[in-house]
Amino acid sequence: MTDAHTNRIDRFRAEAAAQDLPPEEVEEWIRALRPAVYLAEGGDGPLVARIGGDPLLPDGVPRPSEPLVASVDLAALPPGATGLPLPADGHLLLFSGTEVRGPGRQAADAVLYVPAGTPTAPRPAEDGSHEPYPPRELRTAWHQPSAPMPESFALDRWGDFPEDEQSELADELDTAWERLGGHRPPWTLQLGGRPVSPQNDPVHDARTPGDTDDWVLLATWRCGDDVPELDSGVAHWVIRRQDAADLRFDRVHRYVEMA
Repeated sequence: MTDAHTNRIDRFRAEAAAQDLPPEEVEEWIRALRPAVYLAEGGDGPLVARIGGDPLLPDGVPRPSEPLVASVDLAALPPGATGLPLPADGHLLLFSGTEVRGPGRQAADAVLYVPAGTPTAPRPAEDGSHEPYPPRELRTAWHQPSAPMPESFALDRWGDFPEDEQSELADELDTAWERLGGHRPPWTLQLGGRPVSPQNDPVHDARTPGDTDDWVLLATWRCGDDVPELDSGVAHWVIRRQDAADLRFDRVHRYVEMA
């Protein structure tokens, strides 16, 4: 934990105490924070990810059925920055179309890991079924803890039907956290952390009744002007933590939603 993170946590505790928020719930909120990386255009830092364009694929690997969203250089991420068991190098390629997709949709070709040193070449869509998204470079990166949405915190903390007072308390915790600078920075691509969604929490939606697997957010893309047909559209990729460690990205669930 960095000094800046420790300082933010201390100030959050003080802010919550000033609002007479229950200390045990304050600590639960802190335990619910997850590391995340937020990427955006601009800046003169190292190239962390490319958005859009044609994917660079190894010879013999079938081209995924959807356009390339992003190619992330894992070596450009500090160790542990995402909180995910990802390789230390190589590229993680994320794919998604613009069709709204709800929960429970496993997408075997939505994520591809290309090990470092693997020869690759650009692979445009052969049948012209889709145009690539406009290419852009993401060189600005913020590394900071990511808080759950209040609704997600309430569900995790108090079950499927939290009482009104409990939901209100979750909102108050969220407000106190954001007041201390816990809000998300401007970003295009989020890696790790907690989801932010205009509809439902995709990590919650990936779970089935009795599911004890540790589902985590792999990435979220804010489509923005690249996808005008989606109003405030986002695409999420979620995965079981163990599947990420085992490089079983064919088990990813992908969601596309709009406000």
